[in-house]
Amino acid sequence: MRSAKGTELNIRTRTIDYRDGEQQLQGFLCVDADASGRLPGVLIAHTWRGRSEYEENKARKLAALGYAGFALDLFGKGVLGTSPEQNRVLMQPFMDDRLLLQRRMQLALGQIRAQDDVDETRVAAIGFCFGGLCVLDLARSGADINGVASFHGLLTPPPGAPPKRILSKVLVMHGWDDPMATPEDLVALGQELTRMQADWQIHAYGNAMHAFTNPLADNPDLGTVYQADADRRSWASLQAFLAEVLL
Repeated sequence: MRSAKGTELNIRTRTIDYRDGEQQLQGFLCVDADASGRLPGVLIAHTWRGRSEYEENKARKLAALGYAGFALDLFGKGVLGTSPEQNRVLMQPFMDDRLLLQRRMQLALGQIRAQDDVDETRVAAIGFCFGGLCVLDLARSGADINGVASFHGLLTPPPGAPPKRILSKVLVMHGWDDPMATPEDLVALGQELTRMQADWQIHAYGNAMHAFTNPLADNPDLGTVYQADADRRSWASLQAFLAEVLL
């Protein structure tokens, strides 16, 4: 893999086992093996499918940019859905129990901060689809984290949750034509984040639906379609955001 400057990088990867009670979990960490000192860390929350090659590739891309990329695990070691129906079954317990979701996110945050490669004072989180909801819920929980960024995420706040002040900066990147979270949902999120005193940005991309960063997304009936311009623009926005909150 090459860095942003075009030089060859020696990317080191390792899996990290951790637990939530009886549930075994396994994250995936990527760093530049030649980097010196502790690196700023970026959590990567997965889609409704589970931790997959998609998130692992994002960790590699972040390592090439000088970060420690940690693809976290919410569903369990080796658990990976193979169809929308299976994915929905995997995701639903976390949609029904947002405290469980937030606890798993807090555990992952603790794991990345415990790594010798990582500067525990400089950590952000990004998430895709269901993972976008996860990083927003991490911020909603009042977590002391530098920033969170959601790509085409689900946006609905936890029902009945008492408002807390959001300590992290928030970036939301969203397709205007996303049927799973509409423009009205974006406005409601902006109002919510304002009430919670967050430093927030929302970037909306025209002619973009859900899953616009995933080259394999090609299901207009479901509302999941890759959109190259939105993919490129959102990644550029993420890089600027991470530079602001972590460097």
